[in-house]
Formats: sequence, structure tokens, C-alpha cells
Amino acid sequence: MDTMIDTAHVLVVDDEGAIRYSVSKTLQRIGYQVDEAASGEEALEMIGRNEYEVILTDIRMPGLTGVDLLKRIKDLSPDAIVILMTGYASLGTAVESLRLGAHDYLIKPSSSQDIRQSVARGVERARNLKRRRALLDAIRSNVFELTRADVEAIAAVYEDEEPAIVPEARYESAAPVEPMNANMTLGPLTIYPGRYQISVGDQPIDLTPTEFDLLLYLAAHRGRVVSCHELVREVRGYAVDEAEAREVIRPHVSNLRRKLKQTGKDADLIVNVRGIGYRLSETGQ
Repeated sequence: MDTMIDTAHVLVVDDEGAIRYSVSKTLQRIGYQVDEAASGEEALEMIGRNEYEVILTDIRMPGLTGVDLLKRIKDLSPDAIVILMTGYASLGTAVESLRLGAHDYLIKPSSSQDIRQSVARGVERARNLKRRRALLDAIRSNVFELTRADVEAIAAVYEDEEPAIVPEARYESAAPVEPMNANMTLGPLTIYPGRYQISVGDQPIDLTPTEFDLLLYLAAHRGRVVSCHELVREVRGYAVDEAEAREVIRPHVSNLRRKLKQTGKDADLIVNVRGIGYRLSETGQ
């Protein structure tokens, strides 16, 4: 069984027991770990105790509605993927739900296939968000270590001088790790984590989620060549053989290079090591 399905944790929220049971069984049959909540209030308690990749919730419930729950989830568990279910289809409600960050909108009664497909897409998106956060953390840690080493090297040069000229203030300002949503500088690039965007100088470049994650992974592992098989597994979330992986990754790398070239950046940041994979160019750091 696919590990991505086998380990995914899903919460089903509905005040109607028969619907909770039906949806839960549909998901359990293919390997998801499923919890149930009979109200929005109960769901909030469970979300406070557990981490869920996907939360399916009815919209019309007594007390806390599904839309109200969606708003609260975004505060409590911002990486959780929310799928709304309703028996009363409304374009206005659908638009509002998507605007608030819902991943999908299902009309009850939904077929088992629709439920499984929606949740599978939600799990993939949740795992991609988790991988992106890990990549950003790895880059921040890497940049921090480089900065620290630089500061310590400078301090060593001045170790025989008066204490006042040792660049202590620079160390204090450089050491703290940036907040999660802060921009990051990596060589000639500025990375905007929450926007799928980078810039070279003052020229912004919009990237697709896959292009953005690909660049982040290479940045987090700069200094070594990363195989196409590894890139597909870690960026896209599934495993293929190396030959197929090259075909999957090649167009994304080509698009990244094209976008970088449009800024007038001469150095090719992404180097193809023939027969092995890709690495981020040291000259572009």
C-alpha cells in the first residue's frame, strides 16, 4: 500500500452519523487513518490534540458551521487541507469557502470516487506544504551556519586587537533565524516563501509550485548533485525510475532556466551533471 495513503490522518466532521460513517469507511478502505467529530466544537478539540493532513467538514451544522470551522482551522492548523461538504449547493457559499482557503467543495451525496480523489489531492497538497516548510528550514539553517562561520572567521582575524573592534554587533544582527514568512536571500536570488516567487535584483519571477519546490530543494542541498529520482520523490511526492524521473524533471528545469534567463542573469544557476542529475551552481551563490 502506498505510504502516502497509509500514514495520512483525516478528520471527518458532520452532525449526521450516517454520513460520517459512510465517508469514514470509504477512506479507511484505502488505508487512511480516519477520526470522526459530530460537531465543529468537537472537531476543534480534536484538532488541538492531533495533526490532520485533511479535514472534511459539513457546512450546515448546529452551533459552529463548516465555514466558521474553516476560519478557526486556518488559525490553529494553517497547513491542514480543508474540504467542505454540503447538500445545499450555492455558488456564493462555494466562492466564499474557496476564498477563505478551502481546498475543495463536495456536493452531498458524493460518490466514493469523488471523495477519494478529493482527499488524495488534499493529502498531496498537505505533504507538499510540509516538504516546502522543511526545505525552507533547511535553507535557513544552512544560511545561518554560513553566516556564523563568516563572522567567526572575521573575529579570528581581530582576536589580538582591542575588543571594541571585534564585529560583535554584526554577529548579533546576523544570528537570529528569520521568521517563517520572511524573505530570504540566496546568492543573487531573493526568495519569497509564501508567494511562489523569487527575484533576481529588482526583477520578480513568478514560479509554479513545482518550480519553486525544485529550486528550494536544490538550494537546501547545494554543494552536491541531486539525482532526478530524488527530486521527483522529494518534490513531487512519488517514486519513479531514473529514466522516467529525468523526463518528469527536465521540463521544470527548462522553464526555470528560461525564466531566469529573461532577467538577464548570465550564470546558469542550475547545472546539469550529465547522467547524474542537477546541482545549484556555486558561481551563482
